[in-house]
Amino acid sequence: MKLKLLTLLVAASAATNAFAADAEKKTWEVTSELGAIVTSGNTETTTLKGGLKVLHHLENWNNEYKIDGIYKEDEVEDDNGDKDKQRTNEKYSASAQGNYKLNEKNSHLFIYGSHVSDYFGAYRTESVISAGYGLRLIDQPDMWLNAEFGPGYKFFEYSDDSTQVDDDGNLLAGESDSEVIALGKLDYNWQISDNARFTQLVSVEYGDSNTKTRSETALLTKINGSLQMKVGFNVTNNSDVADDEESTDTETSLTLVYSF
Repeated sequence: MKLKLLTLLVAASAATNAFAADAEKKTWEVTSELGAIVTSGNTETTTLKGGLKVLHHLENWNNEYKIDGIYKEDEVEDDNGDKDKQRTNEKYSASAQGNYKLNEKNSHLFIYGSHVSDYFGAYRTESVISAGYGLRLIDQPDMWLNAEFGPGYKFFEYSDDSTQVDDDGNLLAGESDSEVIALGKLDYNWQISDNARFTQLVSVEYGDSNTKTRSETALLTKINGSLQMKVGFNVTNNSDVADDEESTDTETSLTLVYSF
């Protein structure tokens, strides 16, 4: 495969480095990332990935807003040997969380909401709302670990071509459902050095019809004062999927993160 073009683009944003030891925490912290990979030759592919994260620090609240998206096209050969570019992955997600600070050190109550639109996942759409309690299990200058847990409610829609069936054998394609879930999350950050940071996020949504587990692993290295390179590996597992679908989806990404 001949690689003709490889670009990594980054969207600029007003941001504050949350790990600068000598910087006062600002009211707003905004970071954005964007990566693009385009190949041509024997195989043609196009992959775009972007994200925006906003932190809002108030006297009694710490709020977080996130938007992420990925789009991918691959050249696919049909039975006749003809090649055509087809969309092979498209997923968008948005979430918001408000953390109310408690008098107890490093603990909070949270309310969380999210929506995912996935054209190639186990479910076409998923929406979650939950509330609960969070606390910091590790609190060091260069490392911290937060834990959150609580009940929630989940709305989801099966894709139009889903082959999943209910207990009576009825096809669930295009159908919607909802259920009570239990939500848990671990969020780990380690500032390895002035130029390198490691993050690990693990979350579980447990329900009667499905248990969804997500792992987001990332290593960020500083290129200069404002620019970082991010290598990420994400894993999503659904316990209950159709026989012709994979239960685990993985995603490896290389993006640039810009902050100032």
